[in-house]
Amino acid sequence: MRGLYFEEFEIGKTIEHTIRRTVTEMDNTLFSCMTHNPQPLHIDHDFASQTEWKKPLVNSLFTLGLMIGISVNDTTIGTTIGNLGMTDVKFPKPVFHGDTIRVTTVVLTKRESKSRPDAGLVEFKHCAFNQRGELVAECVRQAFMRKQPKA
Repeated sequence: MRGLYFEEFEIGKTIEHTIRRTVTEMDNTLFSCMTHNPQPLHIDHDFASQTEWKKPLVNSLFTLGLMIGISVNDTTIGTTIGNLGMTDVKFPKPVFHGDTIRVTTVVLTKRESKSRPDAGLVEFKHCAFNQRGELVAECVRQAFMRKQPKA
């Protein structure tokens, strides 16, 4: 499998990613511990039961990473030079243990690199939805992409 080269991205194209992922309590706990985030809202059931949510929330940075990760197979696997940034990150609804996440990507813009003739910049809008179709995360990502190799 490979991602798309710079030339293959079409502005306005929407990609419905086929990979979906059900988030587990272990995902949330492990990610929170690995990133040294002791926020009890993520890892303490007793604490979380006293909040308006009544249960732990999935760490939003896990949700962001999962959203980007799900998009990789259809967009940038093996063809990206690197991410340049992520902006407009939003989490309009929380993610809970047991939620199944699906992702869409829209190609917003693209332009050739001014400094590298073998590369270009592509801007994506990623959106993550839970099993009820509610938007749970979104962001705009700028990626530095390889152009197709010369034959």
